[in-house]
Order: sequence, then structure tokens, then C-alpha cells
Amino acid sequence: MTRRIVFASRNRQKFEEMRFLFQDFPVELLFGGDFSALAVEETGDSYSANALLKARAWAEELCLPALGDDSGLEVEALAWEPGLLSARIAPSDEERIAWLLRRLDGQEVRRARFVAALTCYFPKEGRFFLSRGVCTGHIAHAPEGKDGFGYDPVFIPDGYEKSFGILGDDVKARISHRARAVFRMKDMLFTRTVLE
Repeated sequence: MTRRIVFASRNRQKFEEMRFLFQDFPVELLFGGDFSALAVEETGDSYSANALLKARAWAEELCLPALGDDSGLEVEALAWEPGLLSARIAPSDEERIAWLLRRLDGQEVRRARFVAALTCYFPKEGRFFLSRGVCTGHIAHAPEGKDGFGYDPVFIPDGYEKSFGILGDDVKARISHRARAVFRMKDMLFTRTVLE
């Protein structure tokens, strides 16, 4: 039996990436934006806390299991900012990237990491599962490529010479922060038989 789980977001790009990551797993991932205009205030003090806030709110709103995620970019030279504020420091991806490159102008050390937390919340059982993933790399001096979203065009993962904006979905599905969090989440859901 395939279990339906709603992705706790109205962000279509994140949903498409998540659906791609779950394509080989016995769940039907539904886009939250097709069912509700729910907006959850991210008041948590960690990615995990925000992921849980979103998953629980959407699960209770729709009476379905819900998958919430929160993620951010952390840059060593900026004291690991923007972190939890990664999506809120400017109104658009282009402006967020411009903000980041201005802050790093003249910096030689450009180490960075993407961090993601996922929570799958089951409202009938009142329980949840939490996973986390990290992808390390560095920030390019200029955007490259049109694939992905967010900071992808300026993030070059370790072991590669191109940004996520060029590397494409197949590479991201193996090594990204969100992919690593999904691998762990699928393992937890499968081994605990909550999908039956």
C-alpha cells in the first residue's frame, strides 16, 4: 500500500526536488499548496524545530501525515550566517545571492555548508521522525548555471568544480543536504513500518 504524505510547504521548487528524491519509495508525496494556503511562522531556534512546526501544522490542518523541511546556508567567514535566515535576508533568490557575494567580497576563505532538517509528523499517532543532512563546499565568486534554486548557482560542493546550478538533479539527488536528510528519513520510515 502506498501511503499519502503531504509536503508541508507552498514552495513548488522544493516540492519537485523532494518528489524526485522520494520517487523510489512507497509514498505518494502531495504538494501542500494544492490543498491549503497555510503559512507557518518559523519561530524555532533550529532547522529541526522549524521543520517540526511546519510538519505538525500541515498534518493537523489536512489530517494527513506531513513532511516538513527547513534548511539554510552557513558560511564560515560570516560566522556561519545566514543560517536560519537564509530565505529571509532578501525577497528573491537573485537578491539573496547578491547579498551573499557582497558580504564575501575580498574574502579568500569561502567555506560553506548547506544544512537541512526533515520532520515527518503522523497526526493520528501523534509521533514524528526527524532527520538531518549536511553538504559541505564553498561559495563561488559569481553565479553559474540555471538549475536548482536558492543559493545553488554559487554553491560548489566538495569534490566538484561546478556549482549546483550546473551539476543538475542527478548529482544533487546523491549528495545534497536535502538528499542526505531524505536517505535517513526513508530508512527510519521503512524500518519502523509506519507506512503500513
